[in-house]
Amino acid sequence: MKNLAKNTALLAGAAFMLTLAAPGFAQDASEQPEAAATEVSADTVLATVNGEQITLGHVIAARYSLPEQFQVLPNEILLPGLVDQLIQQTVLGQAIGEMTRRAQVQLDNEQRAIVATEKLDEVLADAIDDEKVAAAYEEQYANAEPTPEWNASHILVETEEEAQALLDELEGGADFADLAREHSTGPTGPSGGALDWFGPGMMVEPFEVAVSGMSAGDVAGPIQTQFGWHVVKLNDTRMKGAPDLEEVRGEIQEQLENDAVEQALAALLEAATIERAELEGIDPNVLSDMSLLD
Repeated sequence: MKNLAKNTALLAGAAFMLTLAAPGFAQDASEQPEAAATEVSADTVLATVNGEQITLGHVIAARYSLPEQFQVLPNEILLPGLVDQLIQQTVLGQAIGEMTRRAQVQLDNEQRAIVATEKLDEVLADAIDDEKVAAAYEEQYANAEPTPEWNASHILVETEEEAQALLDELEGGADFADLAREHSTGPTGPSGGALDWFGPGMMVEPFEVAVSGMSAGDVAGPIQTQFGWHVVKLNDTRMKGAPDLEEVRGEIQEQLENDAVEQALAALLEAATIERAELEGIDPNVLSDMSLLD
């Protein structure tokens, strides 16, 4: 598949270079004569190669499978360039004669992936609407109990002695944020040790136990964790209830989509007749043996 992407890029590059080099594209776009609009459909034939038709539908599909560097080109360049690319692919494909086994199995997998994506799109189209999102939100958060959250700052140092010395300085009137900027080895040091708001389970246990027993404005320490020794200041505390729907809409939609896909897959797998070969006797290293496809 890596070779397929590389070769697609090579053909696209050659096709678009031919397009850009054509005399019509050497002129400024404002100098181009306007062509009369032609009524088209996906079945409109744009080229025929030894009797094999290339339609507008083929070109549109190719447009969305282009390598990223060609996606930014304007449509007036993409249209003739893609026709040229598909002509090139067609003559190359016709020249090979019978399809190789490697090409056939790749085509089989591509067809599976494309058709599966079509079915997933169909499933996802019915997975989400405002009513389903509201129902999921109600189910998840209707009985949510308020939980405590803490806003704290800390200074992280390597030894207990260093932490105790900082506590002594704080008792003497030193500014917590200044000490954090000067001494803390943690990533929050440059911001004065500020950790912002966090809830239960978001910090290591000794840290959470310490702040849960503090009042706003308290300083505690030394507190040992696997990261070192902490001096902690609790800035504020609050009780947080259920989030607003808009705060979690994205999460709910993602969960609804995942649930819809899982349910659809489970139903289809349940209805399918599936026979599996025993894998125990197959060396997994055969996955790296491309010669089996020759």
